[in-house]
This record gives sequence, structure tokens and C-alpha cells, in this order.
Amino acid sequence: MCAPATRNLKVCDMSSLRNRIPGLHWLTRLPGQLLGRYPFAGDIEVGRVPLFAPGSGRPTVPFPHPWNYDRPIRLLDTFFWKADDVLGTARHNRYLDVPGFAPVLVTRDPRIIRAVTTDTGDKEGQFDRDTLPSVGIARATGKDTLLFANGAIWRRQRKLAAPPFGKTTLFQPEQFLEFAETFRHTVRTRLDFLEKRVQELGHPVQTELEPEIKAVMLEMLTNNFFGTGISYDDIRNRYVPALERVIDHIVRDTVINKIGVPVQRWPSLTRGIADTKTAYADFEQLTDIVLAARPEKKGLWRQFKSDAPDDKLRSNVKVFLAGALEATTSYASWAISHLARNPEAQAKVYEEVKEIEVYTPETLDGAKYLGHVLDETLRLTPSLYFLPRRATADTWIETSDGKKLWVPRGTHLLLDVWHANRHDDHWGVAVTGYPAGEFVPERWEHLASQGLASKEVLHFGFGHGPRVCPGKHLGQLEVGLVVGAFVKLFRFKAMNAANDARAGVSTKPLDGTLIELESRRYPLLEPESQPADVATS
Repeated sequence: MCAPATRNLKVCDMSSLRNRIPGLHWLTRLPGQLLGRYPFAGDIEVGRVPLFAPGSGRPTVPFPHPWNYDRPIRLLDTFFWKADDVLGTARHNRYLDVPGFAPVLVTRDPRIIRAVTTDTGDKEGQFDRDTLPSVGIARATGKDTLLFANGAIWRRQRKLAAPPFGKTTLFQPEQFLEFAETFRHTVRTRLDFLEKRVQELGHPVQTELEPEIKAVMLEMLTNNFFGTGISYDDIRNRYVPALERVIDHIVRDTVINKIGVPVQRWPSLTRGIADTKTAYADFEQLTDIVLAARPEKKGLWRQFKSDAPDDKLRSNVKVFLAGALEATTSYASWAISHLARNPEAQAKVYEEVKEIEVYTPETLDGAKYLGHVLDETLRLTPSLYFLPRRATADTWIETSDGKKLWVPRGTHLLLDVWHANRHDDHWGVAVTGYPAGEFVPERWEHLASQGLASKEVLHFGFGHGPRVCPGKHLGQLEVGLVVGAFVKLFRFKAMNAANDARAGVSTKPLDGTLIELESRRYPLLEPESQPADVATS
């Protein structure tokens, strides 16, 4: 069967033959690749990106290598270099096709992102998560996880691991009140300590907030949710640095370690390798501590309804610890970073949360503007800046408006959420009432006034479809509580005008959320004093 293609070409569906002969799909495409033939079909046009473009001025080459892997957003920028000069759908859909390799399709079109994420699964012709960008994660945590596994294995893992973190579990009155109590103990203890330091100094203080956010988030994950009793000193000074080093190694390992030997087997030839191996050992110990709380049904372990042995859960626990720490730290850091540059938005959030003493699902739902701030944070600066997928068969993508795109089996799809959410075609004045590149929580009020709900205008902050992040509700709950409590206690402003991003496994503010803050409850004793640095307090 042949699919009608653009540019007067025919693309034939040879999926049955290719399925019978392993590896044939790339071989049958090779002649067309050598001739530069267009690999897609349908009425959605995709623009070609050259492998090399000397003199073009684009940021880098369109593939990761040891000298650019640590700037992934710059890589995505390269695919859309000067694409705004293009008319039609090729403006938002670009591809790279190198002979001998599967095509790479990068899209910043929300219609296609939604269609592909919705049609993700283990049925014939559906898309699976592309494991290529996460091989480093698999070497660090194991392959049998919600993050790395595909098809039927992933579905079993999801059924096993998702219930403790679902909305119906977290928002049960008894469960939620228990969480709120431990939240007050954890977060308020940390914020009260910071507030007392500000009060003692008697003037505004400067601090890089991201390390504090990481420590609070990991303490909530380990102690509040898994029921461990790890000391705050161990969390902040041992386990957070260990996870940071492991996560940094994961990104580097994915690109550079082509042999695939885990770092634990490397000889300790350098201090860096030795420190990384120590960090992995600390990560293993942290996982042991979390699993040790399981027999006593502490925390959310009581919601876990499986008799699977611990060794079958170990990889998922490791993914959850590292992944949830990364995602929630990113989310909370960006929200505070944006509010630090938007005093009017910060004041509106304060008016909503200043009287809240006990957090419940109802009080959180009632803080509408805080909700808009969090949605706008996920839109403009999503933790998950792209979603990887892979075509498991020659298949059609059909968007909600009836447009179609035929993609060949094996195609790597990078669903570029970062650029989709920042483009005026999708999120600009004509659609949302405000420029796409600006942080404006009122955008969500405008959309609501136009009759558009969040389910219709997606920011993909937690992904979408069957592979939506299973910790979505937990992450929203944690970040809402942390940001609300922080705004209630402090006034704060950014020390840098620019709010640039750095990216690895997730995105975060480049300046580490560097802010100047003062207590709302205690007057300044020396208002003329110079700010002090309490980053290490």
C-alpha cells in the first residue's frame, strides 16, 4: 500500500515485509536517503535541516556530541534556526535524515505533540517512548522502570507503581491531612530557620535558593512520603550532593559512554571518577533506606498493593527519587524565580495565601491565582522540555483538525515542548492575549474568559497521554505548598534581570534562583545596611 506524499513522491508502506526481516527498514530507506528523498508524506510539510551548514550562524550542529551535549536547548534551537522565515507547517516541523540512520523529526507544533502523546502505547502502529535519550538513566537505575521500559512491560510497571501517587489517593482527607501535618513540620522548619537568619541580620539577605529547595524536596520525598527518618544534615550534605553528581553523570554518560560500561565498573583513575562512584554508592544506600520502610507500611508504602520483592521495585524507587527531585526542584525554582521578577504577581499570590494556616485540597483549589502562576511556570519554563517518542511502525499522525503526516518506522520524534510553549503562533497575543515569551499568569484568566479550559490549551508540563508523569499530582501538591508557604513568609526579588535557563535532565534557572529576601513578619532593624550573603546558612 502506498501513501500519497508531497513533492510528487510516493511512499510505500512495506511494514509487513520489514517486520518479517529484522533490520530491513533502514536498508530499504538507504537509497532514498542517499538521493535526498523526502521521507514523510501527507499534508503536513516538514522542513529539512542540513547536517552541516557552514556560515549559517546557527548555534551548533543538529546532533549531540561531547562538546555540546550539556546545552540541549541550544541543540533544539538549531533545528528551528531561521524557521520563522518559512511559511506553512514546515515552520514548526523540521527533520534530519542522515544515510544509515533513522530520520529525526523535531516538532514544536502542539497539534502534533498532542496527537503523538495521545497515540502512545503498545498496540500496533502506536508510538513508544524513545529510549535513546535515556540510556544513561537506564545504566544508573536499571532498565525495568516506568521511565525506560516500553510496551507491555511499561504498562505493568505503571499499574504497579502509580496508585500511591494518584489524585484519589493523595487527596483522600485522612491521607491529605497527614501529608499537610508532615509538610508543616518539614517545610516550615526550613523556612522558619531561614526567616530567623533574616531577622537576626536585620536587613535583606542574598541567597541562592535552589540548594535549599532541593534539600526540602528530598526530605519531603524520603521522610514524608516514604516514611524514613533521615536527618536533614544527611539529606542536605550527603544525599542531595550525591544525587546531583549522579544526575550530572547520567547526562554526560548518555552521550559519551558509547561502550555502555557502568561507571561502577570503571577504575578510579581520577578524582572525578572516584567521587562519582562514591555518589552512586550513596544513591544505593538511600534506596536501601527507602525500601526498609516498606515492611512497616510507613508513609505511602501503605498504599502500595503489591507483593513484588524489593529487588523488583529497586529500579523504580531510584528513578522516582532522582526524577521527582529533579522535576519538583525545577518546578519550584522556576516559580519562585518568576515571582522574584514580577512583584505584582508576587503580591497577588500573597493576598491569597496570607490567611492560609492549614492546607487542604479545598484551600489549594481556592488559591486560583497561585494556580495560574504554577500553570504559567510550566508553560514558559517546563521541567520536561522535550518528550521523546519513536515510531514502532510505518504510521500516520492525525491531528485534531484533520491534518495528517505519514512517518516511517523507526523515526525518532522529539516533541519540543520548550519551543512550542514559547512561540507566538501558539501562545501569543492573538491566542492568549499576551506575548508568548513573557511570564503572565493573567494569560490563564484570559483563556478561561474565552471559554478555553486547560484541557484544551495544553502546556505539556507533565507530558500528556498514557505516559503522562505518574507523579503529576504529587508534584503539583508539593510545589503548590512550598511556593505558597515561601511567599507567605518572604518578600523577595531577583538579583539578575535576565532569567536564562540551564538544562540537563530537567531545566532550571541559570543563576540557581539567586534572590534577595526579607521577612514579611519582622521589620528590618537596619534598612540602610548592605545585603549579606547567607547562601551557606
